[in-house]
Amino acid sequence: MVPYNEISMKRAILTLLAMTFFGLFGNAAPLEVGSPAPTPAAIDQDGKPLDLAAIYAKGVTLVYFYPKADTPGCTKQACSLRDSYASLGGASIQVVGVSKDTVEAQKKFQEKYNLPFPLIADHDGKVAEAFHVDLIPVVGITQRQSFLVKDGKIAWVNPKAKTEGAADEVRQAAAALK
Repeated sequence: MVPYNEISMKRAILTLLAMTFFGLFGNAAPLEVGSPAPTPAAIDQDGKPLDLAAIYAKGVTLVYFYPKADTPGCTKQACSLRDSYASLGGASIQVVGVSKDTVEAQKKFQEKYNLPFPLIADHDGKVAEAFHVDLIPVVGITQRQSFLVKDGKIAWVNPKAKTEGAADEVRQAAAALK
């Protein structure tokens, strides 16, 4: 007879393997250029509703997904966009960051690094799902991806968004749209 703890351990390992398998191979098809830009319900770092359609209407919009607020790579990415925010705005580019962090974590991240753009607290993953952004298997946080929205449509997709130099990457992509 197999001890109960051994059965529980085997069951846990099999469950993790299954989650990893489906996380790696059950990926959603990425949004394609020309697809309508998603406008799911969203909550910002202040706990207020954020109307993505209204933001898109103001001009080209960067919607960037990052795994976790206040981690090294995510901080580099956000600070790159912050440091170039004036020049991005001069190019009429709105910026919106998204992660599965809570409202409180997003607020702390925004305040700590003086981020001048809204951060969506996508705790339930509905915004990531609408954009077809996959989660990192097992840990369940969003993968790093960037989208440019122009005229209500996806105009550029980067499934391998940079951390450092994120603003340069976005600026080049936006320039190519004109």
